[in-house]
Amino acid sequence: MATYQEFIQQNEDRDGVRFSWNLWPSSRLEATRLVVPVSCLFTPLKERPDLPPVQYEPVMCSRANCKAVLNPLCQVDFRAKIWACNFCFQRNPFPPSYAGISEVNQPAELMPQFSTIEYIVQRGPTAPLIFLYVVDTCLEEEDLQALKESLQMSLSLLPPNALVGLITFGRMVQVHELGCEGIAKSYVFRGTKDLSSKQIQEMLGLTKPAGPGPQGRPAAPQNVAPTCRFLQSVHKVDMNLTDLLGELQRDPWPVPQGKRPLRSTGVALSVAVGLLEGTFPNTGARVMLFIGGPPTQGPGMVVGDELKTPIRSWHDIQKDNARHLKKATKYYEALANRSAVNGHSIDIYACALDQTGLLEMKCLSNLTGGHIVMGDSFNTSLFKQTFQRVFSKDYNGDFRMAFGGILEVKTSRELKVCGAIGPCVSLNSKGPSVSENELGVGGTNQWKVCSVNPSTTLGIYFEVVNQHSAPVPQGGRGAIQFVTQYQHSSTQRRIRVTTVARNWADAQSQIQHIESSFDQEAAAVLMARLGVFRAESEEGPDVLRWLDRQLIRLCQKFGQFNKDDPTSFKLSESLSLYPQFMFHLRRSPFLQVFNNSPDESSYYRHHFVRQDLTQSLIMIQPILYSYSFYGPPEPVLLDSSSILPDRILLMDTFFQLVIYHGETIAQWRKAGYQEMAEYENFKQLLQAPLDDAQEILQTRFPMPRYIDTEHGGSQARFLLSKVNPSQTHNNLYAWGQETGAPILTDDVSLQVFMDHLKKLAVSSSA
Repeated sequence: MATYQEFIQQNEDRDGVRFSWNLWPSSRLEATRLVVPVSCLFTPLKERPDLPPVQYEPVMCSRANCKAVLNPLCQVDFRAKIWACNFCFQRNPFPPSYAGISEVNQPAELMPQFSTIEYIVQRGPTAPLIFLYVVDTCLEEEDLQALKESLQMSLSLLPPNALVGLITFGRMVQVHELGCEGIAKSYVFRGTKDLSSKQIQEMLGLTKPAGPGPQGRPAAPQNVAPTCRFLQSVHKVDMNLTDLLGELQRDPWPVPQGKRPLRSTGVALSVAVGLLEGTFPNTGARVMLFIGGPPTQGPGMVVGDELKTPIRSWHDIQKDNARHLKKATKYYEALANRSAVNGHSIDIYACALDQTGLLEMKCLSNLTGGHIVMGDSFNTSLFKQTFQRVFSKDYNGDFRMAFGGILEVKTSRELKVCGAIGPCVSLNSKGPSVSENELGVGGTNQWKVCSVNPSTTLGIYFEVVNQHSAPVPQGGRGAIQFVTQYQHSSTQRRIRVTTVARNWADAQSQIQHIESSFDQEAAAVLMARLGVFRAESEEGPDVLRWLDRQLIRLCQKFGQFNKDDPTSFKLSESLSLYPQFMFHLRRSPFLQVFNNSPDESSYYRHHFVRQDLTQSLIMIQPILYSYSFYGPPEPVLLDSSSILPDRILLMDTFFQLVIYHGETIAQWRKAGYQEMAEYENFKQLLQAPLDDAQEILQTRFPMPRYIDTEHGGSQARFLLSKVNPSQTHNNLYAWGQETGAPILTDDVSLQVFMDHLKKLAVSSSA
């Protein structure tokens, strides 16, 4: 029998699934006593180069409210050509095309190694991919120049048959016509007036369809050209659009001293959403919004144009002083929901030194699966390379992006779905498997994910149905099926089906087994997602108290201890890292808004609830590598005791990569020893972390901020704020402590945190 670690890894590699518990408790009461809900992290489009898609349609269960897909867990009668659905036990005949199947000639979807399988669906016309650029022209000259070059470069990365459109905005909003030769035509909208979708379509002349076909059906590609002058295929307008982008000027309206430029972001987005709604409903499309500052007029404005009134801070929000916050958020949420209904995703690329209103606009990307990229300027390699990576290709040369995803979760009758947390919206599909208790986006077993890439990961939460008096009988297995329908970047419709099962266990007699089946990494990320989801609507301290309470209950349930004796407290190996994940999560920017602007908090949370397990863990507890003369590079504890004078440290927090040179190393570097031939090994030591950092920079999206600092440097704060402060100015002079760097903080250290946790867990009054 493989260990649980191997089992967990193997399942993640094959199915992209990580469960918090790999044995499930057999009644609802026992499940609540386990503290961490039965839940999983699921990556619907995990890259599987070894899994070619099959060229036929999936076989589905004939019961109308089940429709589960044939899978390796179904029982099959090869002689009678009948299969029994493992979810509703309906007996279904195989379709005629399966006449030749037998024990030795099975279709792929019945083989256990194909618990995940992908089907290509042939029916229906294919629609092209659509990219609509929405560009802010209130930028500094060199910023606008850099952005224009990036946009021109991106045209060469798009597939030639993709449709592309351009909207620019400053004080006014311009929708550019792309079809006309030699003359630049555009339709201009006032930036202060909100228009309905219908008005926008009438003004753009989109409501008179070319043929007799009813508007509102996705048009077949051949009759698109006449109806939509604003979205044209790349190979037709490549030259025109490149010239048009090259000639874009800064917004011509003069900006008086002490004022902000007037930016009509709200109307520009409304026009973009209305244009796509009218021309290509239910088709894969990306609105790409590029902004260099906050919306300052019209619907969705975040701050007025007076520079003397600063943009809202956390302090203003707590004191209820952010006067535009509620109205703007409501406006962008309405746009996001309209966009999500049609399967269109919205990306936000915000590059400015001050806040740009991401707090109000985050729902545009969070609900539609779009990207948010935040930088200081469009003229930095951080923006340019991140933007280039949006169009990266996979091993088949296809874009790593999929559109219009619908994820459906089917469960065996002992389980119900509580909800999902990730870049999705509810499709309000009620069914027998939907729980009353909601965690995250609940009340449904289907979600729409308008834009999906191979690392997009959702947290999905379940509950056990059976009452304590009638537990699930032993020896059985509970099953879950994930069905993801989506439009592949080659414009094919595809369906990916993943079916997984786990054993039921009696929590009274098999508690050790259940304990050893605990996946502490997945559980930490799933609980963190719940915490971040709560933090969006609750006060920060309440969320921390909730997390602490859950941790104490978990330790009381699984710790081994004598009552009222903290020194006797022990946790088994499968839970030993969980408390330190919680310690770092409590200090993370996802839950601590101190020292982060509202925009930064929104940006960090946006990425946390969509990345896969490995990346999420790096965000919770950054990785620290040490480079020294005493041996090869090695991972070291994220602790102040690891900061030594003769070491170089490389810290990866997902959002930043920090290279920190210890005091001695920094002095040698300043003295220029690396330039001397006899100190070749020192030169290599300085180079090693740079090479490793380069490797991370090559692959990560969005590209992390790169920080090179040294002992006493101002940017050393990035490292010092993340490590566990085991030495502070308070205990620095304790006997026998000479190593490490003391940190000036009043935060408690992991050791103090653990001591308190033990005390509370063993206390007989708790």
